[in-house]
Amino acid sequence: MTVSVMIVDDHPMWRDGVARDLSEHGFDVRATAGDVDSAVRVTTTVTPDVVLMDLNLGEQSGVDAIRSITGQLEGTRVLVLSASGEHADVLEAVKAGASGYLVKSASVTELVDAVRRTADGDPVFTAGLAGMVLGEYRRMAETPSGGDPPPQLTQREQDVLRFVAKGLTARQIADRLVISHRTVENHVQSTLRKLQLHNRVELARYAIEHGLDQEQE
Repeated sequence: MTVSVMIVDDHPMWRDGVARDLSEHGFDVRATAGDVDSAVRVTTTVTPDVVLMDLNLGEQSGVDAIRSITGQLEGTRVLVLSASGEHADVLEAVKAGASGYLVKSASVTELVDAVRRTADGDPVFTAGLAGMVLGEYRRMAETPSGGDPPPQLTQREQDVLRFVAKGLTARQIADRLVISHRTVENHVQSTLRKLQLHNRVELARYAIEHGLDQEQE
């Protein structure tokens, strides 16, 4: 299946270059945009599988666009492609709903792989950033916030959730549990619906905050 993409960046030459690279690798680049308002408006019209989002959009922040897009389009995932690798920027983007974060120094091969994996639902981060995000969630979880108990999950859903919280991809989880990749995806989607979450990054955060990332005795 061809993955559809929208590219949001305020530098036209960079935007066009990324669009060309992705098109040459078989992606359906449906549209591009250079500011927050256009990004949100056009994305809701063309409904791509993945939005490749820069954070620095002139005087505006891509975080606002991420929040609006993920709030309106359940089936569209946002992958940040930014010049900044600052931890604060990464966490802000993830908290807004981004599924992953790639720095602009990534090669075309890395970018192509990241977009494909994002479309598959995997959280994708430049090396070192995934551990930082999960580490921050674990730090936040040291002070329990209480609240309602988690909805009832099956044992297999809990198994999958535990590995999601450890940062494993769907294929790695399938290998660990000796089940198919599609079965993993089904469990992830079922768990997302039960917990009313949007993506694997939110799942990982939920699991850590509720202590569901730990091995069962």
